Amino acid sequence: MPFIDSKVTVPLTEEKKEAVKARLGKAVSVLHKGEGYLMVGFQDNYSLYFGGKKLEKGAYVEVSLFGKASPADYDRMTGEICRILSEELGIPGSGVYVTYHGLSDWGWNGSNF
Repeated sequence: MPFIDSKVTVPLTEEKKEAVKARLGKAVSVLHKGEGYLMVGFQDNYSLYFGGKKLEKGAYVEVSLFGKASPADYDRMTGEICRILSEELGIPGSGVYVTYHGLSDWGWNGSNF
């Protein structure tokens, strides 16, 4: 039950959303999760500031998942996310921040896992 929520400073076309979503669907396997239950969200044209300066090209990505993964898996996933955002949206890895949230309780379809 992963959820990848991205706030990006750049505008997103529907085609770019689809491309990033599809690539995240493949990348989530790094966390030993499948695309079948993956939820992806986007907020584009989002204002992000770092060190007191507005980022022209930046992203904040939150990855929530039922259970946990290893630090090595999180590291690999950060690499995948940075690669995807760089190649698809032109956002450099130095402007991408990723957080991970392992959850023990996750509800879906009227009950919890």
